[in-house]
Amino acid sequence: MHQYKDLKFWQLSRAFCTDIYIITKSFPIDEKFGLISQLRRAVVSIPSNIAEGAARSSNKDFKRFLRISLGSCYEIETQLLISFDLGFLEKLNNTLQQIIKMMSKFNSSLKI
Repeated sequence: MHQYKDLKFWQLSRAFCTDIYIITKSFPIDEKFGLISQLRRAVVSIPSNIAEGAARSSNKDFKRFLRISLGSCYEIETQLLISFDLGFLEKLNNTLQQIIKMMSKFNSSLKI
């Protein structure tokens, strides 16, 4: 079992949740059940899946949950690009790319 709270990418992904919640407050109200909801659910799933995977008894299981978290990262990236295209965002945050790089590197270092 891993101490997920010590993982830098978990810490960043947790802080990124707050960023997304703040950013989506400025989205149009008619996106409440669209992009806002999608982004918020996806961003919460990143640290949640890291934590759940860390509690598993094998690195194989942990890697599976890290892949799920990475999937959520790419889902968010796509939704942020769409939000940018629609004019809901002025610029894109590079925090997500940092999370993806760190998590990918950690995932590939796990021995199964």
